[in-house]
Amino acid sequence: MNFWTRMEGRGPDTVVVDGVPVGPGSRVRLRPRLGSRQGSQPSRADIFDLALDGRIAVVEAVEQDDEGTPHLAVTLEDDPGRDLGEARLPGHRFFYTADEVEPLAADSGAERPVRVLVAGIGNIFLGDDGFGVEVVRRLEQARPPEVPELPPGVDVVDFGIRGMDLAYALQRDYAAVLFVDAAQRGERPGTLTLLEPRLADERGVPVETHGMDPVQVLRLARELGRIPPRVLILCCEPATVLRGTPDEDVLVELSAPVRAVVGDAARFVVSLVADLIAECGGPGSAGS
Repeated sequence: MNFWTRMEGRGPDTVVVDGVPVGPGSRVRLRPRLGSRQGSQPSRADIFDLALDGRIAVVEAVEQDDEGTPHLAVTLEDDPGRDLGEARLPGHRFFYTADEVEPLAADSGAERPVRVLVAGIGNIFLGDDGFGVEVVRRLEQARPPEVPELPPGVDVVDFGIRGMDLAYALQRDYAAVLFVDAAQRGERPGTLTLLEPRLADERGVPVETHGMDPVQVLRLARELGRIPPRVLILCCEPATVLRGTPDEDVLVELSAPVRAVVGDAARFVVSLVADLIAECGGPGSAGS
């Protein structure tokens, strides 16, 4: 098997450490290979290993090198910049082999929140295509009193047209994702529709890495490793449809019928998120 063939292969979903399956979302204690503790094993410790020895981390992904050796990509549990590590930025994301971590049992006295991603997508310069972005902005920055607060564990992110960033975000330990987007379905402008996409069980299909079609992003995320178990799309029928061609003018405002339902969509998102958390067994849900 040549180098490029090995690099194309996906790593395992989990690795077994001391008899415990460890994968995305698992909590571990870092035990870097320090020469003084590992005896005859060579030390590969650097300043980060010395500083992070004994710290608790969360596994974000299981990846493998060109020799097929699995490595755990982790972020520190108490890192205030943990979202930067989840976005694969250096300095907040670290790699350790299976023999350099200790699995931690789930806290029996505390319930960890179910993680849900609300992803606003669309191009704000193409009129109603910016609907999803405006909804997440309403939830994040200018939430009116009638829109309830979102529960812990919910990330609301404006992805705009950054499809690759969204595909990488889906590799995290989210139990569900809710896309918010504009989509033509032949309805009256401003009509909200909830969809649940079903991907064909196939891999290796060509994907567009620079686009922001939700299905294409899901396919790319699955090629990278995983997609959340639950996927929903809240879409709005646009009144203005621009394609970004050179002869079109930039339009940075939503049409009146679409703008009128932004608040309704924000409230609907809060309700949907609560339902998703309950379905996934979050704190306070029946049967949890």
